[in-house]
Amino acid sequence: MSINESLLLVAAVVIVSFFALRAYKSRRSADAQKAREATEEAARAAAEDAKRAAAERQAAEDANRAAAERQAAEDAKRDAGELQAAEEAAQVEADRKAVEEALRAEEEERLAVAEAIARETERQAAEESARRDTERKAAEEAQRLAAASAPPVAPAKAKTPEETVVMIADDSKVVRVKTGRLLGTQRYQVVMAEDGLDAAQQIEAALPDVLITDVDMPGMSGLQLARQLRANAATARLPIIMVTSDSEQLRGEADAAGVDVLLGKPYPEEQLIAHIQRLANSQGSA
Repeated sequence: MSINESLLLVAAVVIVSFFALRAYKSRRSADAQKAREATEEAARAAAEDAKRAAAERQAAEDANRAAAERQAAEDAKRDAGELQAAEEAAQVEADRKAVEEALRAEEEERLAVAEAIARETERQAAEESARRDTERKAAEEAQRLAAASAPPVAPAKAKTPEETVVMIADDSKVVRVKTGRLLGTQRYQVVMAEDGLDAAQQIEAALPDVLITDVDMPGMSGLQLARQLRANAATARLPIIMVTSDSEQLRGEADAAGVDVLLGKPYPEEQLIAHIQRLANSQGSA
């Protein structure tokens, strides 16, 4: 082989190698580009997956939080309902106990009043019996002494309720109205006085048949009124019934003031009527 041919062969080999190397580099560059693109695509996909996973995780957390808040709200509502129900039940029980206590207190008060009335009735009955015995004995003695020296006289005609004037002296309007209604149902003539001074002024103008007076009154008490009436000859024989809640403590003062009957509160209404009838009749026959 000649030198020229050798040179041509070498040149051909060099050219072929050059183009082969160039093709190899081009292919490697393309492969590298594809690899980069694949890597970038994978990174983008991974980023999308991570973003989607984060969104799903956030959505799950939001859902769990909403569910927890909803459950908490339901629990709080249920607890509030149970608390309200418990409070209402406690209030109902408290109201029931209060009603029972009020009824028990009312019953105890009723029994106490009934017992007080019974005691007062027994005491008044005993006093009335003793008074009647004393009056009967005195009357029998007076009749016996007067029988020899005086001719018998016809008994005085007893006053009817329609002919009997009863004055009620009490600073309580409620007491005056209540007692007045009671006497009105018995057909008595009723005169009202607002206190002791008012009663004294009215009695000075027109003398009633019987006086019913309270003890504690402004201006002039019932005891002061009784003493003033007994000190006046024109009113000294006026029957006086005094009503008080402290009958035992005032009994001595009432007797000293000239009170005919001392009634303790509360008193049976029929007992008051009986005293009025007796005193009015004894006044008419005096």
